Amino acid sequence: MAGQAGHGILAPSAWVARWAPLIAKGRVLDLACGEGRHARFFAARGLAVVAVDRDPPQSPFGPGIRFVQADLEGGMPWPLDGERFEGVVVTNYLYRPLLARLAASLAPEGILIYETFMAGNERCGRPSNPEFLLRPGELLEAFRELAVVAFEQGRVERPKQAVIQRLCALRGSTETAKILA
Repeated sequence: MAGQAGHGILAPSAWVARWAPLIAKGRVLDLACGEGRHARFFAARGLAVVAVDRDPPQSPFGPGIRFVQADLEGGMPWPLDGERFEGVVVTNYLYRPLLARLAASLAPEGILIYETFMAGNERCGRPSNPEFLLRPGELLEAFRELAVVAFEQGRVERPKQAVIQRLCALRGSTETAKILA
């Protein structure tokens, strides 16, 4: 779901950019960060970022971003035990065994911004393996202990045709989530 902005720099997902203002201070976890478009986006907003991925990015991260190399699907233990984040961002990545860990990594009043592919995307291209496609409503179910700020699922045309699911949720009260929405 990456988009290009300016000189080949990857722009943040529109969903992430829309809800990013809810993370005004503290630390952000960018899980499965890839080349770090969201890590760089949040660091540019003055937030401390922990970017986690199996492979290091092609270009080094600047100040404000700590990179943690971890093969989370290969049986490696969670490298951030005991750490809490005011924001957790995940895009274009699904490894179901980590979903509970992500919720537990949120600080009180922390914001989760999640966007990835769901069933039906196989008609649009990759990913097409059901292991990497959410079932309808799966993010709502996986993060049911969080207060939902916003949720969307279905077909999108931009930045490319895909079938996706998106969630912005808060570790806090439903009343606070309604105010934020």
